[in-house]
Amino acid sequence: MRNRARCRSVWVLLGLWACTLQSAAQTIELDASLNESVLMVPKKQWLSVALETTLYKPDGDGPFPVVVINHGKAYGDPRFQGRYRPGLAARYFLQRGYAVVVPMRQGFSKSEGSYIGVGCNVESNGEVQADDVQATLDYVVEQPWADKTRLLVIGQSHGGWTTLAFGARNYPGVRGLINFAGGLRNDSCVGWQNALARGAAEFAKTTQAPSLWFYGDNDSFFNLLTYRAMYAQYLAAGGKARLIAFGKFGTDAHAMFGARAGTGIWQPEVDQFLASIDMPHSPLPAMAQFGSGPYTPAPPQTDFAALEDESKLPFVRDSGRAGYKKYLNAQPPRAFAIAASGAWAWSEGGEDPLKRALERCATISKMTCKLYSVDQDVVWAPAPTQ
Repeated sequence: MRNRARCRSVWVLLGLWACTLQSAAQTIELDASLNESVLMVPKKQWLSVALETTLYKPDGDGPFPVVVINHGKAYGDPRFQGRYRPGLAARYFLQRGYAVVVPMRQGFSKSEGSYIGVGCNVESNGEVQADDVQATLDYVVEQPWADKTRLLVIGQSHGGWTTLAFGARNYPGVRGLINFAGGLRNDSCVGWQNALARGAAEFAKTTQAPSLWFYGDNDSFFNLLTYRAMYAQYLAAGGKARLIAFGKFGTDAHAMFGARAGTGIWQPEVDQFLASIDMPHSPLPAMAQFGSGPYTPAPPQTDFAALEDESKLPFVRDSGRAGYKKYLNAQPPRAFAIAASGAWAWSEGGEDPLKRALERCATISKMTCKLYSVDQDVVWAPAPTQ
């Protein structure tokens, strides 16, 4: 398929997809405070495809150090997975003068081509995904605003596994790797945990860049035994890595990187790691405009219902319960709002999905809405009875 601009104009829960000559997938939700834009990056192969890529770039000509952030894989068809918008991480790196590049891999969201899963071979899966990271960096390092001698690659979940696989290629200019709960779980494959550990060891054999790993003990995908085996075999095979085992986090440690409450865990450790690899690690006065933005406060977690139990949602009808199931497949940060009228809306990604979910719900319902869920928590508290 040729790399060409494709224009779609569809209303989705009051979010308008628009198209420009410079981008095939711009939306009205682009965050101007983070200089967010979207472009289609060419992946040149026997049948070229274009990868939907989000860019957060400081003002000016650069050259800027570059960080690539690799997304995870939600349940279901990757084509229906939304564009990954790691707003909290983007702000952190922008404050330190980085350009932030977030590619959607082949077959995800509006990226062209099809997802290549390669069955139970998780090592090969990582290698295939790493092709897209390489294609993205091949494009980025040719841009005048990019400093190709100062590159960082990080990823969450499936994106963390992709990052470890890419590290084995020793791409010029990549100084470090950061793995947030990386891996690929497939319960239909016998011994998938052992396969992850073996794959990590294979990646380590040729990886020269140091890496920083984050895993929690109540991770719903990779438990303590799984991630510790991966880490041990990575080190035994010659990999240079440091593990931050941060214990329990909320109801699911797998969501730590995308959650506001997780910034206090990962940001100080990443500061130290960046300093150790001679990369910018402190906020710059010239980047003060990217200081923390205003956030909608999240209500405290409640015991109203289990997160996965859509039957307990008050007010909403079957369509709302179906929408909530889709919401549960979205990656944090995310929020789901409801109104007494039965209206509902949800939002994911960016810095303040809570605000967007409440605004969408209020527009539909014409009345005040309340948050039902934020990230991995149910926060709904019924109004007190008289």
